[in-house]
Amino acid sequence: MNDDISVGVLSLHNSKETKAILNAVERLGFEAAWLRADTLSVDIADGDVTLEPDVDIIINRLLLSKEEQPAEALGLATMLDRMRPMLNHPTETMTAMHKFAAGTALAEAGLPVPDAFMALSADLLNADREKFGEEVVYKTAIGTHGGGTWKIDAGEPVNPMVGSRQAFLQRFIDHDEQRHSDLRVYVVGEQVVGAMNRYAPEGDWRTNVALGGDVTDATDALNDEVRQLSKRAADVVGLDCAGVDIVEGEDGYYILEVNPTAGFKGLFEATGRSPAPFIARLAIERAGGEVNEEAVYELAATLDDSKPDCMPRKQPAPADEQAPIGYIEEVVAMGTRGQDTVFAKSDTGATRTSIDSKLAADIGTGPIKDIVTVKSGSMKSGKSRPVVDLVVGIGGRQHTVTASIEDRSHMEYPLLLGRDILQHYRVDVRRRADDEDAQPTEGVLEE
Repeated sequence: MNDDISVGVLSLHNSKETKAILNAVERLGFEAAWLRADTLSVDIADGDVTLEPDVDIIINRLLLSKEEQPAEALGLATMLDRMRPMLNHPTETMTAMHKFAAGTALAEAGLPVPDAFMALSADLLNADREKFGEEVVYKTAIGTHGGGTWKIDAGEPVNPMVGSRQAFLQRFIDHDEQRHSDLRVYVVGEQVVGAMNRYAPEGDWRTNVALGGDVTDATDALNDEVRQLSKRAADVVGLDCAGVDIVEGEDGYYILEVNPTAGFKGLFEATGRSPAPFIARLAIERAGGEVNEEAVYELAATLDDSKPDCMPRKQPAPADEQAPIGYIEEVVAMGTRGQDTVFAKSDTGATRTSIDSKLAADIGTGPIKDIVTVKSGSMKSGKSRPVVDLVVGIGGRQHTVTASIEDRSHMEYPLLLGRDILQHYRVDVRRRADDEDAQPTEGVLEE
């Protein structure tokens, strides 16, 4: 038995999943290393390449869909993949992250996927919409946590791009008129670790746990057909670890997505089993080590996302970790029919972003998801406003939020940025994109 194996987890974010995998490696008796901004370096000297931390195998947990520059992250992973064995190779991970690319790979392998259509021009994309039925799913090829996904009427025109991201049409498959649901099956290597039924929250059709969907355990009830479909899907796309999303239609099962960085929270909530020790075991065994199977199942009974022992104790504090955003900022509001560049006002007192009703109609923000009560100023009862999915582009970054619609025609700015977006920035109230010569403004101003 080789117990000197060290396992690195490539992750530039502080996710629960990253911590859980690192903890699992350590609890199984092996060395773990977090490959992140304050630890990772590569040295080329006299033709020799040195990696620090020096690990034997790498688990790729890069969230490419959330990266501002995904090509940079993909290049980083590709470089490391040439140096060490890696679970979830970069090219295969990118295929999985691009939903249409994954669908193409699955279809060519003979696996069932919903009918879908991608075109690079609006004329082509809208030419044969009726074949999808009265309702159709419109989604960006790269998205996460249900963001960038709409269910729209077949007659509603759409654009081939949502901001800088390619979009496509997909047949909506549903077998339950009361509440939409699907299956998430977690595959590690050749093993199905667990499965859960995911149910859409009230007023929505998307089943993502991040959006508030409910989950129940489906592991023991999983039939052989779904088990084989899930393992085959992960194998075809080329992933070592994957969350495979499957929906049952009237004529059988369809594979919706193959997620290379699926979350653990929902699965653990439903099944009481964490995928982390299974992923850790696979990496250790691929590197030539041996793991006690009983220890894996014991560790899986807890989702240990506490601070790993390998996490650096002293981290350099960057001067400006968050990008600045102005009190008035020029942004791009994007919907299913188009986009518009507008001035938006930052309001740290607002929980959610708000968009003018006319602007929402012009760009096509999709169907109304819910009606919420919004309180403003001294009002006690608040006002009822519809909410919709909205994509907002700011300085090259894109944010998908659930924005409220209101009549802002009497206000100066058609878009108000709430904390759902501002949490990612450092608000500088002295900056005004609409007036370069404006004097500094005292305090945080609210509308």
